[in-house]
Amino acid sequence: MNAPRPPKIGLALGSGSARGWAHIGIIQGLQDIGVRPDVVAGTSVGALVGAVYVSGQLEAFTDWVLKLTPRDVFGLMDLSFSGGMVKGRRLFGFFEEKHLNPNIEDIEQRYVSVATEMSSGREIWITRGPIISAARASCAIPGLFSPVKHDERWMLDGGLVNPVPVSACRAMGADVVIAVNLNAQLVGRHLSRAGQEEVVREASTRQERNLWQRMIASLSSSDDDHPSVFDVVAASVNILQDRLTRSRMAGDPPEITLLPVLSDFALMDFHRAKECIDEGRRLVQENAATLRAWAGLPRADAVAPKDAKDVKDSEAPRLERDEKT
Repeated sequence: MNAPRPPKIGLALGSGSARGWAHIGIIQGLQDIGVRPDVVAGTSVGALVGAVYVSGQLEAFTDWVLKLTPRDVFGLMDLSFSGGMVKGRRLFGFFEEKHLNPNIEDIEQRYVSVATEMSSGREIWITRGPIISAARASCAIPGLFSPVKHDERWMLDGGLVNPVPVSACRAMGADVVIAVNLNAQLVGRHLSRAGQEEVVREASTRQERNLWQRMIASLSSSDDDHPSVFDVVAASVNILQDRLTRSRMAGDPPEITLLPVLSDFALMDFHRAKECIDEGRRLVQENAATLRAWAGLPRADAVAPKDAKDVKDSEAPRLERDEKT
């Protein structure tokens, strides 16, 4: 009698701006417990992290994001007053220079980037062509990043139509879907004041300091009567994606939902990668038994070593205590 086929695992990486670095920790955690997704679907920052992962570049990418400072983040933002405050060409041009950009169809794992067609509002699944271009098409947060032209169509952020792309995983053949929802907590702080001060402090010339101060003041100044531009944009995106996520996941629930606890993260806190990554890994470890069970893997504590030599020295005291109980 043939052994049953193991389930195909899908990983749905949701939108969430800077909180998206938690996806890195979740992927690393899944690798630690032996769970390898067969299908990866990503929206917005989830599309970017997913693209880096399936193209085999997660380690180098992680090293880079862990070194980001507030000034680095702002330095990668090419300001624009056409379609969005940031064009995104400098940021994604950097990715294309520093990372491989294979075609999606040449990658072993199945990958799909979810974007929104601006002219029709349709949900677009990109499953062919250069993978960084596909990820970029999903990363156009309204009012922040400019739309991008993909296959002669203007694309907006995929979070407008499918913030956690469980349905895309199912359509690509996943039997079991692990969903990462970054939108469960509305963010009350949108542009970190500490980050702003560091950017201004590190500016090398008086002219540069004045430029940063003017830009930051125009984007983040607010009071009880007048919310800032960032407050309006970030709150609108968060509310929309939170409500849409609840609706979409109620209609097509995943087998497992992971909810990183990142309530104090602002929209542009990309320099706080370590906190996000640590939270992602913690979440996987907390749910390791459930994740391994859905993946058809044995419980970690059910696999006994063949002999005493297989037991690490650090594990011996724990085994001795277990024998006495």
